[in-house]
Amino acid sequence: MVANRIQKVLDEVGALAFPGIYDTLSAKIAEQVGFPMGFISGYSLAAATIGEPDFGLLTQTEVVERARAICASVSIPIIVDADTGYGNPLNVYRTVKQLIDAGAAGCFLEDQVWPKKCGHMRNKKIIEREDYLQKIQAAVDARGNGDFFIVARTDAEAVLGLDEAIVRVKAARKLGADASFVEAPASIEQLKKIGKQAPKPIVANMIEGGITPVLPKEELVELGFQLILYPLTGLFAAGKTIRDFYSKLHQDGTTLGMEKDLLNFADFNELIGVEEKYKMIEKYGG
Repeated sequence: MVANRIQKVLDEVGALAFPGIYDTLSAKIAEQVGFPMGFISGYSLAAATIGEPDFGLLTQTEVVERARAICASVSIPIIVDADTGYGNPLNVYRTVKQLIDAGAAGCFLEDQVWPKKCGHMRNKKIIEREDYLQKIQAAVDARGNGDFFIVARTDAEAVLGLDEAIVRVKAARKLGADASFVEAPASIEQLKKIGKQAPKPIVANMIEGGITPVLPKEELVELGFQLILYPLTGLFAAGKTIRDFYSKLHQDGTTLGMEKDLLNFADFNELIGVEEKYKMIEKYGG
């Protein structure tokens, strides 16, 4: 089997707190500050791409094409939120193949009824366990021996309880999924149970203001988690910063006095590689 990029990161660091991204810029920033991997958040992608909530409104094509651009913009491996795979096991198979072709290093695959909802929202519905496992099998088959990290996510805790959720991730791991993700546990006690009973590595989904208690990395590692994801931090931070600056500009007609909270022109040009492009222009006589 081809060496897995995500597993290599885990082997090197043991456990990792890492961010959600939603465009090439957020991906470049994640790479620049030193993260060895990133995650394309479906919630963030829906908000940034179509300005809508995470209610299954993005299509497979939109997600794959956005993933293609993001993966091409950085050298770190990127996991993609593939929601439910956008249909039945045949759709899952196609989705995984297309994500591999787009350069993704892995995906999350969940058991909600399509169209899905954000895992921390109400009124979720899930498919039958066997139907979900067929999707996992399709994803594993589509990967074959390739470099693609499959995270088995279940939203069953909110519908059928935590015991069923753990049964589902255990079964998915037996089929070849690479990591376990029980979405939206509502207490530290539930986190403890997941950390003890779900097959490792395990995802902890830390959403500021969400259902699950946000705990420090060290405490989550002690509870048994290795992939500590902050999927919406970048989106929330960008939203607040942009709103603050636009409000200042609207009210005062200027941003003077807030310059220290901005990347300056030179720093931003460095982030997006302006000088490298100048060198290419010189090389090719542009």
